[in-house]
Amino acid sequence: MHRELAEIWRDVSADPDVRVALIRGEGKGFSAGGDLSLVEDMANDFETRTRVWHEARDLVYNVINCDKPVVSAMHGPAVGAGLVAGLLADISIAAKTARIVDGHTRLGVAAGDHAAIVWPLLCGMAKAKYYLMLCESVSGEEAERIGLVSLAVEEDELVGRAFDVANRLAAGSQTAIRWTKYALNNWLRMAGPAFDSSLALEFMGFAGPDVHEGMASLRQKRPPQFK
Repeated sequence: MHRELAEIWRDVSADPDVRVALIRGEGKGFSAGGDLSLVEDMANDFETRTRVWHEARDLVYNVINCDKPVVSAMHGPAVGAGLVAGLLADISIAAKTARIVDGHTRLGVAAGDHAAIVWPLLCGMAKAKYYLMLCESVSGEEAERIGLVSLAVEEDELVGRAFDVANRLAAGSQTAIRWTKYALNNWLRMAGPAFDSSLALEFMGFAGPDVHEGMASLRQKRPPQFK
């Protein structure tokens, strides 16, 4: 699924029958975050770590470079790789009760993924540092207030509102909408070096000691005791 989440945006771009993509989660949340068994494999195996690094890089750049507009509808927990697509979506919509959390420093690795490329641009450096360094969760309602998401709505209105936005994008001038996205996303492309650095530091952390304590604390449902 991690690999497919990175690659699906190429399919969206290449399909002439697609005008807009909508990403949402089934069940209790939008995205539960990484599988701890995969995290353990990354910590212990260089080949796995290298493969997932490529996928994490491609996920961010493929969403940014997808020439069709992307809408996200986030409810419940929104963590990990799913959150990458959720916050990089062109129109991000969250339930007011959604719980958005980057999660990396709690695991014992740097906030890589999408954080450095988009959080400071969306909500400012001060808020980005607060939420990313302390691994604090932010509600959908608060996320809208600080500019982290486009809209926050009641949870029972979330899917309907997301489809309404997607349908409006699909009905609009496709060249105008796609070219507007392309131009605006140059702000994200300019932040590419910051993202590449953060991703490299994150994956260097997967080879270090703290991630093992982070994994153990999550499995045991206790606060981590980093040395």
